[in-house]
Amino acid sequence: MGRFLQLFFGCHHRPDRSFYFRGKQFPICARCTGELVGMLLGIVQIILWRTLDIWWCILLMIPMTVDGFRQLLTSYESTNGRRFVTGILFGIAFDSMLVWFHRGCVYIASLILNIWVQDMDKVNAVMEKLM
Repeated sequence: MGRFLQLFFGCHHRPDRSFYFRGKQFPICARCTGELVGMLLGIVQIILWRTLDIWWCILLMIPMTVDGFRQLLTSYESTNGRRFVTGILFGIAFDSMLVWFHRGCVYIASLILNIWVQDMDKVNAVMEKLM
């Protein structure tokens, strides 16, 4: 499972940027652990409430992006706590972005189908079920 998580997140798995539990290093770094927790929380958020608006998604993704690039491009060194929290925010937004991406793909598919299919009521009924 640890190797899968490393591949899924593209994680570097650096010991100095990872959490430890009972002396064992987590399989992914603090930032990726935060993203994983955020993705799990994002699923709950979408089920119980709804998807976030696109602007909220962008706003929640900015802290991790800024923190990561600031660390990459300068001598600044982020903390594992900051990496974890910004990862959570990113993960929550990521789930909603996936839903928005799915809706966009369904919408584009309906436009394409509208060109080739004669019975538009059937196409619209199927698209409503997918949305």
